[in-house]
Amino acid sequence: MSDPRDPIFNFLRPHLKDGWNSPGLIEGFHDELDALGARSIDSVAPTPPIVSPAPAPPAGQSQGPLTSRVALELVGHEAIVLEAYKDSEEVWTWGVGVTDASGHAVGRYKDNPQTIRRALEVYIWLLRERYIPSVLAAFAGRQLTEAQFAAALSFHYNTGAIRKAGWVRLWKEGNVAAARAAIMEWRKPAEIIGRRTKERDLFFDGRWSADGKALVIPVSKPSYKPNFRAAQRVDVSADLTALLGASNG
Repeated sequence: MSDPRDPIFNFLRPHLKDGWNSPGLIEGFHDELDALGARSIDSVAPTPPIVSPAPAPPAGQSQGPLTSRVALELVGHEAIVLEAYKDSEEVWTWGVGVTDASGHAVGRYKDNPQTIRRALEVYIWLLRERYIPSVLAAFAGRQLTEAQFAAALSFHYNTGAIRKAGWVRLWKEGNVAAARAAIMEWRKPAEIIGRRTKERDLFFDGRWSADGKALVIPVSKPSYKPNFRAAQRVDVSADLTALLGASNG
């Protein structure tokens, strides 16, 4: 990115010093692509074959109402990177924001691109193992609709703070208006406001935003940073539905 007249360059420039994966940058980039009329595709050429496939992490029992609609809503706010890359703190990351801290080693994916389906497989495992249990614990004793569960899960995947978020406590106490306002207090950096607004509207109004597509970004080398210029929106709904059906069967 070297042309200051390029609108994508102008959007990304303030974040380049901190790396591409600053909190909220992906959501802002989604909005920027929408404004620019970015290419949206329903299918792409086959992704490179898995060079050294690793067995999928055990999915175990289904935890919580993880439907394809829930999984699509969350991944629509994220991005998929099919090779290992370095995040803003030089931490090796892969897929839908997966790092070694998740319990799934990502170093195996350096210079070893995987399929979108493989990235989604690990994404589903990570939701069930690391994020869904915390969301269910935070709302223990209260029944969530599918929309509320999806919004809370998306919030937690982004912030990791579902157990301490004031809006959750307020909602459980029945103070819905205050909870609706409080969720928007999680608004830094500014690029995250669009995502937070969608999570608020989903939780409190049942308004879904997913279109079945996810942003897929290749990796630039030798920097091992994602190449935004080559990003594509890819329909991942069929893969997610198939994977969830197989793991719940």
